[in-house]
Amino acid sequence: MVNFVEVQKPLLYGLMKMAGVVPYTLEIEPGTKINFWVPKETLKKKSCTGKPTKPDKPKKPAVLLIHGFAGEGIVTWQFQVGALSKKYSVYIPDLLFFGGSYSDNSDRSPAFQADCLVKGLRILGVDKFVPVGFSYGGMVAFKIAEAYPDMVRAIVVSGSIPTMTDTINEASLNRLGFSSSTDLLLPTSVKGLKALFTIAVHKPMWFPKRLFKDYIEVMFNNRKERAELLEAVVVSNKEAQIPHFPRKIHFLWGESDQIFDLELARDMKEQLGENATIESIKKAGHLVQLERPCVYNRRLKKFLASIHSEDKYLQ
Repeated sequence: MVNFVEVQKPLLYGLMKMAGVVPYTLEIEPGTKINFWVPKETLKKKSCTGKPTKPDKPKKPAVLLIHGFAGEGIVTWQFQVGALSKKYSVYIPDLLFFGGSYSDNSDRSPAFQADCLVKGLRILGVDKFVPVGFSYGGMVAFKIAEAYPDMVRAIVVSGSIPTMTDTINEASLNRLGFSSSTDLLLPTSVKGLKALFTIAVHKPMWFPKRLFKDYIEVMFNNRKERAELLEAVVVSNKEAQIPHFPRKIHFLWGESDQIFDLELARDMKEQLGENATIESIKKAGHLVQLERPCVYNRRLKKFLASIHSEDKYLQ
């Protein structure tokens, strides 16, 4: 039987190539590979075998779009690529155990994901960039900013926090009516996926049951490893610390986010100090970049432009 989500992939991939990005697989270390979508102009040169040679260094400011837990990179950021690619070199990875990215390393922490992405970007010739992280990808973005401050120009985060503590995790699950993060974020049934979708958006849209079923088959593989990723995200309250981020942090939030509500974002802004700013988008939930892409893109581009202008001024 035809899987409608699988059938749509070639169309989406074709649109992404038209928008200026193409797939490229990197071996980060033996046993670890990450799929990136990279600016096609950096891969124009080919060897005598017809295969791309080492990628060129990007000529435009680099932006790294890091996806969340319920979709691959291109699915999550499909409405942002075209809006950004004219002025920026856009890089979209599939995090480990999403898409075709894989590692035989037993480390499941967001810090390991961050290290792999940075190693990949260095192979791709990127030495400065702005990470834009959504949900789980936001936690990875925070780890990048913490560990590699000299490479990060600024950071943009939507629907995420620097550290998922016991208290925050338990409070969120209780409020949403789930017993574990796995039950919430790794649904095994149409009913479970519909519940997640309803929580994640401001105003649910109707989709046929068949489409939900097909989405589960395509997007929720590597369940064992992903469950381990979720376990590795949560840290005890005693171990949790608010890291120091020397760069600007911009929170771009759905006003109706039920998973990480706007009040939590405002509290984080206060804790992170004067380098942090926040904008909320009305009529949008957790999936803000998919629900209100035009507004989201406009706000994101405005912030990126301000960072790029400051960099030029400092030079």
